[in-house]
Amino acid sequence: MLRLTARGLGLGHAGHPVLSGVDLDVVPGELLTVVGASGCGKSTLLRALAGLHPAGEGELLADGAPITAPSAERALVFQDDGLLPWRTARRNVELPLAVRRVPRAERRAAAADWLARVGLGDHRHRLPRELSGGQRQRVQLARALVGAPRAVLMDEPFGALDARTRAGMQQLLLSVRAEHQCTIVFVTHDVDEALLLGDRVAVLGGGTLADLHEVPRPRLPGAAALVATAVTGAAAPGVPAAGVPVPGVPVPGVPVPGTGATASPGTAAPRAASPATDGTDPALLRLRERILARLS
Repeated sequence: MLRLTARGLGLGHAGHPVLSGVDLDVVPGELLTVVGASGCGKSTLLRALAGLHPAGEGELLADGAPITAPSAERALVFQDDGLLPWRTARRNVELPLAVRRVPRAERRAAAADWLARVGLGDHRHRLPRELSGGQRQRVQLARALVGAPRAVLMDEPFGALDARTRAGMQQLLLSVRAEHQCTIVFVTHDVDEALLLGDRVAVLGGGTLADLHEVPRPRLPGAAALVATAVTGAAAPGVPAAGVPVPGVPVPGVPVPGTGATASPGTAAPRAASPATDGTDPALLRLRERILARLS
């Protein structure tokens, strides 16, 4: 797990500032979600953390050392899966290990293991064109994690997926995170997704870090999903609201962690428990409204 630190960070493009005066400490093992309006600098910040964009001012550190270039310790996951179309799913997942000259047998075993973890063990010989959008994103997630990075940087990875597939990927990320301890910075434009996944939510606006919020813990069961219900209405079985899953509840077509199996389309998944006002956590609801007000 990696600590990522920004001190007085300034970022920009060709003399045009995007962010300035950013002070942020992402603690080891944290899942930090980052939200903000389009063009506010979310992706620029993530690319800087990956070592792909130089700091214009201030400091950007990984465990106290300056970030000056990409590193295998910091894996980057994009909205576009970026799979090589001529390589099978297994060979795409192997790629980071091949670059590091890991022996063939070792990297094939590691790739097969990670494909099984994300529910694609039987699809390892398929080319990207033979996979659905959600399956390709699972391959990308396996590729990012196969090298055991200490931090994973995710740039709206589920933004182009339909609601059901997105819900499955959110559930998968939470499940994989429980197995593979690492620091995660997750950029999203969806406040409900940020609240579901994040330990904290960073809000970018006005050219800087505008707010940093702790997400209430422990959450009431299904709280983030039910907050979303108030705005977006009901969703598919196993997805109580707005494509937001309840961790541990099977979603049809999504791998069940630790089994490699998937829930069948006819699976009747239970709704979240209802401790208060149909499960809506008042603290989470207030936080959602504060973030939305800042973004408006």
